[in-house]
Amino acid sequence: MPSALRDWLDKPNTGRGVHLAADDGGWDFRDYGELASAARRTAGALVEEGVRPGDVVCLVLPTDFTCVEAYFAVWAAGATVCLITPPLFQDGDDYVAHVAAILRQASPSLVVASEDLADYAGRAMRQAGMDGEPWRPRQGEEVRVQPAGELALLQFTSGSSGAPRGVMVTWENLEANIELISRMAGFEDEDVVASWLPLYHDMGLIGCFLTPIVRQGTLKLMRPDHFIRDPARWLRCFGEAAHTAAPPFAYSYCARRVKPEQLEGLDLSGWKMALIGAEPIDPHALEVFAQLVEPFGFSRSMFKPAYGMAETTLLVTMDGAPRDPLAVRPDPEALAFGQPVRILDQHSLGPESLGAKAGWVVGCGTPEDDVPVSIVDDEGRELADGLLGEIVVGGPSACPGYFAGAEAKSTRFMDGKVYTGDAGFFHEGQLFVLGRMGDSIKVRGRSVYVEDIESKIAEVSGLGKGRVAVVGVPGAGRKGLALFAETQDESWVPRVRETLRRRVGDDVELTIVVGTGLIQRTSSGKPRRRYMWERLQGGHLEGARIVR
Repeated sequence: MPSALRDWLDKPNTGRGVHLAADDGGWDFRDYGELASAARRTAGALVEEGVRPGDVVCLVLPTDFTCVEAYFAVWAAGATVCLITPPLFQDGDDYVAHVAAILRQASPSLVVASEDLADYAGRAMRQAGMDGEPWRPRQGEEVRVQPAGELALLQFTSGSSGAPRGVMVTWENLEANIELISRMAGFEDEDVVASWLPLYHDMGLIGCFLTPIVRQGTLKLMRPDHFIRDPARWLRCFGEAAHTAAPPFAYSYCARRVKPEQLEGLDLSGWKMALIGAEPIDPHALEVFAQLVEPFGFSRSMFKPAYGMAETTLLVTMDGAPRDPLAVRPDPEALAFGQPVRILDQHSLGPESLGAKAGWVVGCGTPEDDVPVSIVDDEGRELADGLLGEIVVGGPSACPGYFAGAEAKSTRFMDGKVYTGDAGFFHEGQLFVLGRMGDSIKVRGRSVYVEDIESKIAEVSGLGKGRVAVVGVPGAGRKGLALFAETQDESWVPRVRETLRRRVGDDVELTIVVGTGLIQRTSSGKPRRRYMWERLQGGHLEGARIVR
């Protein structure tokens, strides 16, 4: 299957390329001619190793030029790429179990690992029942770009629930979404992209890596640890760069860590787009950043709040209009599916956004014709603007499903559409996203699944499974958890609060509810999470007592 996304491997623009951040504060550069040649030589070694079009190849590599070359080598060999995160915050055993779960589902023909990650990868292969050892990247005879199979990518979702799922991304999905991203971002031929996002995450991989490379734009690429150590280094890129993307916490992190004198002499007026996504957006995070960089030429209209997910390749909506983001505060007491969302307050981003955290949510733009978005009720009926429901996405970016028949608890693929499992509504033409409908919350760009949290709480509290249910609360923009416990005893509450603080951070609002007969279940025994929360909000959950 031919794909324009691989054309540059045969016709590279040697005048542009990738600048990779070095640990000494400088940058290493390779032009697209060098990268394409190295990718085709590595593809030759992959073909020698037996990789064939349509095979899945898993890459366990840090962000470096070897990773860039190996990624496109897999494509040049006609195979499907599956990028697996290097270990970040997990200990060794947890990381190995996570990788093994991915390998069991992906069934790769080859696992490629760097020298320093080969031990982890080898342990994961054995745990997954695979023979052999990880393959170290090497180069062979340069080959022509091979015919490709149907899938360009397997994008694995978070494994925090114990069951990572690989989203099947076809070449058509990827081409459509990269075209959408380029159009919405106003991406021009000479534009420079700067990013520190990890490459295994959809926003980092597709938005900030594949899009500039397949378009032969200039890319300045940092590792996440470079950004954490020196966020000013990222900002200094925008004296030249025009585009980036990051989750909201990154902008507030810059505001806390970067001093104005570190940016002295910097001109940010050429910065076109600072996309915000991956987790609910609070206006405060954006405003504190804007006040830091405004004296250097930054405008709030450069912020582009966006919504997307791996199951829709990446981007669904982004506010492409040249305007300041719109923030609204819905009435949390009136958030019920199929019902009107009552807006208590709203404003465009500015000084009044300071302090606007819990309860506020930022608009993510208006859908494009080629990515239709609708809001539906529990029965799948389309709802009018202003009503709360589930976000459903169609069009050529909607992926066909999960690999190897895997299923998710919230996200479903039906009739060419993705039922996202996210709650949202339209207001003044824009999509507002409240978050997952009950089975997960996002913390710093990753999903934390409530089943996972329930197991830990059952252990720490001593209550045991079956007497605890956790709901990811679709509060207006904030991250929230409601814990329902079937007990009258409260002695375990301080231990659980501390456990959750360590697990999800201080900015997750926790509501603890105790009582008897609280947990409502479906006929199959699953907790009716959202139903319980809505009953509590409406004062209809008998015997419930909120622990203060």
